[in-house]
Amino acid sequence: MQFVRLKRREFFTLISGAATWLLAARGIAEMGVAVTAIVTTSVPATAQNWPTRPVTIVYPFAAGSSGDVLGRILAPRLSDLLHQSVIFENVGGAGGMTGASRVARAAPDGYQVLLGTTSTLAVNQTFYKNPLYNALNDFTPVALVAESPIVLVARKDLPANNLQEFIAYAKVNQAKMQYGSAGVGSSVHLACAGLNAAIGVRITHVPYRGGGSAMQDLIAGLIDYQCAAAELAIPYIQSNFVKAIAILTKNRSPTLPNLASAQEQGVENFDTEAWYAFVLPKGTPATVVQKLHDATVVAMSAHATEERLKEFGSVLVEPERRSPEYLQKFIQSEIEKWAALIKAADMMVE
Repeated sequence: MQFVRLKRREFFTLISGAATWLLAARGIAEMGVAVTAIVTTSVPATAQNWPTRPVTIVYPFAAGSSGDVLGRILAPRLSDLLHQSVIFENVGGAGGMTGASRVARAAPDGYQVLLGTTSTLAVNQTFYKNPLYNALNDFTPVALVAESPIVLVARKDLPANNLQEFIAYAKVNQAKMQYGSAGVGSSVHLACAGLNAAIGVRITHVPYRGGGSAMQDLIAGLIDYQCAAAELAIPYIQSNFVKAIAILTKNRSPTLPNLASAQEQGVENFDTEAWYAFVLPKGTPATVVQKLHDATVVAMSAHATEERLKEFGSVLVEPERRSPEYLQKFIQSEIEKWAALIKAADMMVE
């Protein structure tokens, strides 16, 4: 092996150049790491990998309420699709605003989902002068899921078998009658209040922490009637525990085809319906919204889901009505619809 003999000056020049090259190379490497970090953090890994821990669906009414059935059917299906536990939690109070506001204030990371209702996303925006959240600005829409007609049901021994007989009885006995609801400001409360105004009676309202509790008191004869979403009412109607008086819509419902509508029975232009939708806190990453939306649509498309919901009177919305964009417009239209009814009946509260 041959060695090259260098002069001292040449040796130090060579060493200096090598050191400069190493420092430059190190700087380039560090720059690369920094650039990689910037690119990676521009799309949060937590959003890309969502969900990495259990997801909670908050239903803002007590167990046994109408939407409770829907949520408990969808939760396990979503769990299978998302490969993560999906917890269904009832958080009742303040006409649904307690649970809804909790989700509105939650971190926008996709782990708190609201199963919103007509009450929480439409009615409360006008019924309360100072609602705890803004349904249009504080949530990110995911998907409209299902609709359910509202049914007027009475205690089994009430001496009325149709709406006209009910009206006649109520006009004579209104001072001593009581009706129940899932809570002040709930859609079923306003459905009954609106019906009372339409037929010209004033009946005492007894609010409960959920429609299920009101139904139990109706069966026990402690109240005279209530307006309930079909999925809550149908099992008790079929078991003859309560008496079905009318579907509070313009047309009959396929879930109760033999029950005449309010329109058919002489109360014109009276049309109320409960609906349910998934929303997330405002600012939730689009990736998370899309994942939850896609999983929800797949869960809804399962034949078993559709058949199970039909048993309880709920109808899944058509595919063209399931997009986040549609839901945002739908909520706006529903706020306007219920605002007109609330203002006409002068039912706003503090």
